Amino acid sequence: MPLNSASSKVALGSANAPLTPRLRAQTWVIIAVLAAVLLWVYWPTLTRMAERWASDPQYSHGFLVPIFALVVLWFRKLPLPQNSLDANEEWSPCWWGLPLLLLGVAARLAAGLMDIDPLDAYSLLPTLFGLVLLVGGRAVLRWSWPALAFLAFMLPLPFQLEEALAFPLRRLATLASTYVLQTLGYPAVAEGNIILIDQIRLGVVEACSGLGMLMTFFALATAMALVVKAPLVDRIVLVVSAVPIALVANVVRITATAIAYDSFGAELGQVIFHDLAGWFMMPLALGLLWLELWFLSKLLVARTPEKASPLPVYLSEPRS
Repeated sequence: MPLNSASSKVALGSANAPLTPRLRAQTWVIIAVLAAVLLWVYWPTLTRMAERWASDPQYSHGFLVPIFALVVLWFRKLPLPQNSLDANEEWSPCWWGLPLLLLGVAARLAAGLMDIDPLDAYSLLPTLFGLVLLVGGRAVLRWSWPALAFLAFMLPLPFQLEEALAFPLRRLATLASTYVLQTLGYPAVAEGNIILIDQIRLGVVEACSGLGMLMTFFALATAMALVVKAPLVDRIVLVVSAVPIALVANVVRITATAIAYDSFGAELGQVIFHDLAGWFMMPLALGLLWLELWFLSKLLVARTPEKASPLPVYLSEPRS
């Protein structure tokens, strides 16, 4: 239930109760203090996550997730959701955020007692949602929840799920890349997760499984779906299409690497294609997503607000 104190309520989007400069300053001070406390409490967790992003290629996109989250907030009209809320909605603390906050604190304590690092990282989300709901209320949560939920992409997957996805993705990437190489005229043969081209043995290791690329593309597609102005169907298709786009991009990268190894040798192929191709996949994915969004805008016609009258139907030939 919202607090009944009149001093804790601020009408958003209402011409009768605009935010004064003093109230804006107080709001930003509260936000800054809470952010500083949260950063201090979760600093060891964030440090371990940053080390994982820097050392594990599958989670190297974690550095970009907070930036994308800020971009999502910017497109949803910083600093306050005055333009996106109804006139009756208010900036009002809500006690329903307390259970979420306690859930995050309990998860963090349990992670510390049982030494479970992933649970410690996962506790960040309910803590953030609880703080926003407790301090700003439902209106502010409705405005900021896409950016908060987007932060889930920087959290590591559970080990069991990661292992369950990695092997089939590696096998699929190996078979698909071998087929493409054979189609291009190369004598490629797949043995397990190794591609043989004459005397060259190209191993599709765990880092080449495409799981990291899949997560990166899925995060990028979700960020685009949150900020672009498009129908809901187009945005859903955009997010779902991140899976085949990531798989195709990974096959392109492995195929290009195999061709480079066969044509220029292992050293040059490793430097130019294997390393640089990984960085090239991000702009490639972004271009494919924009191309897909443009195609969907041409394929699916948006409903016009104008009322169209039906064509007249004559039972007989009209008289001239």
